[in-house]
Amino acid sequence: MSIEFFFRLIGAVIFAVLAGTWGYNFATEMGASGPLYSVIFTLVGIAAGLILTPFITTRPVRYLRSVFLRASAETLVTGLMGLIVGLITAALLTSPLSLLPSPFGQILPFVGVVVFGYFGIAIFSMRQNDILNVFRQVAVRPGAAENSPEAQPASRTILLDTSVIIDGRIADIARTGFLVGSLLIPRFVLNELQYIADSSDSLRRQRGRRGMEVLAQLQKDTTIPVKISDIDVEGVREVDDKLVVLARQLRCPILTNDYNLNRVAELQGVAVLNVNELANSVKLVFLPGETLQVNIIQEGKESNQGVGYMDDGTMVVVEDGRLYLNKSVTVTVTKVLQTAAGRMIFGRPMRE
Repeated sequence: MSIEFFFRLIGAVIFAVLAGTWGYNFATEMGASGPLYSVIFTLVGIAAGLILTPFITTRPVRYLRSVFLRASAETLVTGLMGLIVGLITAALLTSPLSLLPSPFGQILPFVGVVVFGYFGIAIFSMRQNDILNVFRQVAVRPGAAENSPEAQPASRTILLDTSVIIDGRIADIARTGFLVGSLLIPRFVLNELQYIADSSDSLRRQRGRRGMEVLAQLQKDTTIPVKISDIDVEGVREVDDKLVVLARQLRCPILTNDYNLNRVAELQGVAVLNVNELANSVKLVFLPGETLQVNIIQEGKESNQGVGYMDDGTMVVVEDGRLYLNKSVTVTVTKVLQTAAGRMIFGRPMRE
């Protein structure tokens, strides 16, 4: 028996007793049959109790629980601090306000408690980052060096998305030591990865199994700690939405190469570490007039064009490159074009 059904039964009993008693008294005053009206009102009270009880008991509690689960620990702490400050301020004003003539002396103290409590929560929640920074600065011992352990923030946690695990480059990035902190993989991300690995589609199945191999490789490598947690987010079904809510609660970034997740997270104020942006940032930069060696592997869209690729995947379009198909040639760079898909280099074969 669910807790909601239990409260419905209690509500039905309470509403039935109240409605039956009121119906009997009403019929007695009107000179009608008291037992008949009592039975009718009792039945109406039972129906009203079964319908209305969840809306005044379990439903509000469930809503507040979902709100608290979505809010980060920092927001809850600063909100509680603001409530305390607001109530203290209201308590200081209660005594002067109670001396006012009736009815102001009875109403304004209660209004002050509500208003100052609300403003305290609102102000502290809106400025939570500034308030927490003040506490962090106070916690650091005066005179401590900037690079000392006292002045360094705690090792951060980095949430991993399913796409970045399947991509596989995370293992190489972690091995280089550029990631600081620990990698956290929630259970729902692991479940999605397992679902992909068990897919009937051969391509999806291969991608999922590659993700499993990358996870095993990350766990064997001791360069950076990898944790798999059973932490979950209630009230949210989509994996991407769960990652964003969890990142807000833990105040940690999300490591991904999913463009849509990247945009949604940024709109909600969550830090994102995008592997594709990192790869584009570390690509070699060529200026017009410089030379490079490239292997022409296919024809281009335009006449006599040839196309090759560098080791990092950058496309090189070579004028008159069709003559050097399946050959390695030295190319002089003429133009570099940055597109949404990546960087493209245009050039012409170097004349000897």
